[in-house]
Amino acid sequence: MAVRQIAILGSTGSIGTQALELISAHPDRFRVSALSAGANVELLARQAVEFGVPVIGCAAHAEAVVASAVDAAASEAGKPNPVREIVCGPEAAARIAAMPTDTVLNAITGAAGLTATHASLQAGTDTALANKESLIIGGTMITDLAASTGARLLPVDSEHSALWQALRAGTHREVDRLVLTASGGPFRGMTREQLERVTPQQALKHPTWDMGRVITTNSASLVNKGLEVIEAHLLFDVHYDRIDVVVHPQSNIHSMVQFVDGSTLAQVSPPDMKLPIAYALGYEEHIPAATTPNDWSQPVTWTFEPVDHNAFPALRLAARAGRAGGVHPAWYNASNEVFVDAFHDGHITFTAISDGLAAALDKADQLNVENNVTGGLTLEQVLEADAHARTWAHEWVNA
Repeated sequence: MAVRQIAILGSTGSIGTQALELISAHPDRFRVSALSAGANVELLARQAVEFGVPVIGCAAHAEAVVASAVDAAASEAGKPNPVREIVCGPEAAARIAAMPTDTVLNAITGAAGLTATHASLQAGTDTALANKESLIIGGTMITDLAASTGARLLPVDSEHSALWQALRAGTHREVDRLVLTASGGPFRGMTREQLERVTPQQALKHPTWDMGRVITTNSASLVNKGLEVIEAHLLFDVHYDRIDVVVHPQSNIHSMVQFVDGSTLAQVSPPDMKLPIAYALGYEEHIPAATTPNDWSQPVTWTFEPVDHNAFPALRLAARAGRAGGVHPAWYNASNEVFVDAFHDGHITFTAISDGLAAALDKADQLNVENNVTGGLTLEQVLEADAHARTWAHEWVNA
């Protein structure tokens, strides 16, 4: 079995660190070819020394700062300094993504991951995508680029990994519906009136997953599930009318595929991101001991309930953005990132996030008409739409 070379973008975040734990447990299968991080230069340096990584990148620090950190980490570990090349600046991740390797794991948070996804696919490199935003705002530009270069898009989100696994049981024409599960987040069962008074601290207390601020808040608002609906459409070529969301608080069934004969296949495992990471890096091979399996000797009860769209309108707004295409997904995603920051900074209420998203899509409707946008966008147009949406969203918050 050939050892697969993996470049990890966003190596100091939750997905990146779990991927490195997985790689450490399977040195016969994987080796780290490169790492990149945003600002956590000390952890990046320790990772580079521990895994003997020759190329590293850092967005927020100069080369001299990174080099000094690696020297210190190597000295502390009593190991030689393995780093031969340091890439710094805002384009560090994209430059590393374009370098030769077997797989790029894009674990960057938010729209900032788009240029890196574009770079890895343009280089023809299989891309394990934990950065859903780059696919969502890039849309058919990203899927068409992958098709043209022969690079594979390997989903890392637990829901899309579940769909990917279940879809192996049938052909595309046999699929009736995709069913994504949602934990419901920390505010499950609350009314819209109650949600007007929730705090940022409450929004960060997710009952199942340990994630960063933006993703955790998006889970609380169901924005994250809306983004996943768009992602499922793009990854699996299933129309929005045939993609459902159901609330499953226990988070053991990660998603389901309903086939035309009436059967439904569900992927089941404890809520542990190492499993979808392993499945993506293993190219659909089940890696031994990726996670601890369910204990079927113990009694267990799983429940399902419908989404309260009145309390959580962001989910349907995401489907509206995906159906509209053009600049809409970029506007939905970019304005949401601004609104999440504004909520945590105390400038807007939690429910104002979805109010702002509705206003953002109204503005995107106007732009699509004015600019006669009917098809996919170029990378430059997506980045321009992202920047325009952020400027507009800041103005909306301060109005």
